[in-house]
Amino acid sequence: MRESDKNIEQLIDKMMAEEKLQSPSIDFTSKIMANVQILEEKKLKAYKPLISKPIWISIGLAIAALVIYVSLFSVSETDFKIDEVGKLYSDRMSTAFSGIHFSKNILYAILIVPIMILIQVGILKNYFDKKYQL
Repeated sequence: MRESDKNIEQLIDKMMAEEKLQSPSIDFTSKIMANVQILEEKKLKAYKPLISKPIWISIGLAIAALVIYVSLFSVSETDFKIDEVGKLYSDRMSTAFSGIHFSKNILYAILIVPIMILIQVGILKNYFDKKYQL
């Protein structure tokens, strides 16, 4: 070490010996923890769903009412007259899809898979709500 470094080190040692050790106040920890809790409360935001329960209920009721209305008051094809353009369009559509046949297993899968996905979404939502609830 150089001579100037030794002098600086001696000076620092002398200053540190003269300085008293500072200690925090008695309630220092409680003040810090109170500030930490305030910061944590500010960070937490209450979960608010994008679509509320009453809206979901009203959507469900509207869909149920539509299904009931269509099933009870459906009009058969013989009750109204279809013009020539409508006949041509329906003939084209029926011939376009006439070659497609689904087995019963495929139809059951098409019906059951979306229902199972909806059930799983509900179960996973409840799981994560409970897991991350503070």
